[in-house]
Amino acid sequence: MNVLLDTNVLARMAQPGHPRCQVAHDAVPCLVPQVLYELWVVATRPAIQNGLGFSPSQAEVELIRVEGIFPLLPDGTDIYPEWRRLVIAHQVLGKPAHDVRLVAAMMLHGLSHILTFNTADFARYPGITVLDPAAVSLPPDP
Repeated sequence: MNVLLDTNVLARMAQPGHPRCQVAHDAVPCLVPQVLYELWVVATRPAIQNGLGFSPSQAEVELIRVEGIFPLLPDGTDIYPEWRRLVIAHQVLGKPAHDVRLVAAMMLHGLSHILTFNTADFARYPGITVLDPAAVSLPPDP
């Protein structure tokens, strides 16, 4: 089963001391480019503004690391019309429209599951199964 990885899971993977770091590592999904764009934003935003406080060099290293682990599905010109259809159909306002682009990419790539700590953000979309990393991670080996 292919599962789209949301940015907040990548951000937790980049923070070894974060309580959700291991949970995020225990699930193995795929990516779309938007997740990497958003990771750059979170990674380079100051920690006091809910970012990771990385320098551009550190953020680049993290992108390279992530790109080496997870399959990257391509963006396509069909994403915009699907995004537009979804924001109108679901009357999406403001910042949540970013998440709708992930849903549009999922639909175009035939993905039905998204792994995210922000489960409520995706609950309104039919055909999308929202997974919390804590619910899908494997127990540690004995």
